[in-house]
Amino acid sequence: MSFALVFRIQGFLLIMLGLSMCAPPLVGLAYGQHGQQHFVLSIAITLLCGLSLAVCLPRTRKNISQREGFLIVSLGWMLASLFGCLPFLFDGTCATFTDAYFETVSGFTTTGSTILKKIEGLPLSTLFWRSMIQWLGGMGIIVFSIAILPVLGIGGMQLFKAEVPGPVVEKIKPRIAETARSLWKVYALLSAAMTLLLMLCGMDLFEALCHTFTTMATGGFSTRDISIEAFGNPMVEMVILFFMFAAGMNFVLHYWSLHGKFKHLRTDREFFFYLAITAAATLLISLSLYGSGTSTSMLTALRHSAFQVVSIITTTGYSSVNFDTWPHFSKLILLLLMFIGACAGSTAGGIKCIRGLLVCKVGYRELFYTVHPHAVSSVKVAGKPVAEPILRSVVVFVVLYIIIFFIGALFMAQCGLDPVSAISASATCLGNVGPGLGTVGPYGNFAFIPAIGKWMLIMLMLLGRLEIYTLLILLVPAFWKK
Repeated sequence: MSFALVFRIQGFLLIMLGLSMCAPPLVGLAYGQHGQQHFVLSIAITLLCGLSLAVCLPRTRKNISQREGFLIVSLGWMLASLFGCLPFLFDGTCATFTDAYFETVSGFTTTGSTILKKIEGLPLSTLFWRSMIQWLGGMGIIVFSIAILPVLGIGGMQLFKAEVPGPVVEKIKPRIAETARSLWKVYALLSAAMTLLLMLCGMDLFEALCHTFTTMATGGFSTRDISIEAFGNPMVEMVILFFMFAAGMNFVLHYWSLHGKFKHLRTDREFFFYLAITAAATLLISLSLYGSGTSTSMLTALRHSAFQVVSIITTTGYSSVNFDTWPHFSKLILLLLMFIGACAGSTAGGIKCIRGLLVCKVGYRELFYTVHPHAVSSVKVAGKPVAEPILRSVVVFVVLYIIIFFIGALFMAQCGLDPVSAISASATCLGNVGPGLGTVGPYGNFAFIPAIGKWMLIMLMLLGRLEIYTLLILLVPAFWKK
């Protein structure tokens, strides 16, 4: 393993991060908010460290091994969060390093859990940076790097595989750098369309941009203390709902659809599985809200249930209402959706629909084998058999996911959280959702959790965003052996 190569690439990542930091202070100045020294200092430190690593370390081979890919991606996310939290520290937004790192990891991993109590009083530059890191983390900071840095494009497949969510990686271009660029173009195009629509619905440019960043990233950070509920605008909710759902789809499907090739969408089993779960959950919660008297009309129940179901299954985490006051049945469905997540190849977290679909098919096959022990059967998706190694990897992933969730929940309970809050805190951070239930619900935050608990949640957020294997493999002794 070439550590010089690993850290040299980290240098390039920090350079890009430092350049990205230039946008928030410019936004602040544009709105008449002076005193952007905290960003100037953060930019200087980040660029200096990045240039030191990129320039001073010797040039080595450009091809990246699989082990180096895992290390680059894992280290890249940790370092991006480390330097990305500097503005929060320097301007006093976060009182401690733990809080600043928690907020930044929550941003980059598009989780949306927050320790901030008064969001609306923050400087606009800080709010913009808080939203921007979610947008950068949504499609993936490593994928972004592959798209624009030729030095990473040569060995980019290992990085791409280590970061892109899902059991398989689908290329839409011969070269992985071209695939990364194509996905980012789709991401940017959808972001531009959403910003325009939000402005047409009455949002100003700043809030439209911030909510576009956090919607397309399925991140959920808002510029308002009570999230989307603060706007009280059904049209805004509809626009955000549509783009949350779109962001939960595989971006490869968006690419083909924009090129007029709708066959890919019509034949994608995961998309229809995602659509079916969303529709079923919306209907069940609507009936629960209306039947319990929580909503005065079925239309209102549908409006709020649809928004929250899409928000949770896509792991965005916005709230248009305090769903923690909903009936237990509705809250249990939302909790289950935190585990499922949206589609592979999207910006969403969670287990992913394709894995859920494959686990169901594997389960059915095992039942079939019980009745017909000598039969030979393969698991198929869209008529194509799925390789056994992929099925094994999917099942192991789901098992690991559940084990890690329980460890996280027990740890949170040990930190003093009540059972509902502990369970939902673990689920929401591992699934990169954002708000949970109880004391960490949509009207709460994570500020009260002790520092050791926050570090546990930070680890869960990183594990969830990097699909467990990428980070967990670093703990395997064989990984470090030649």
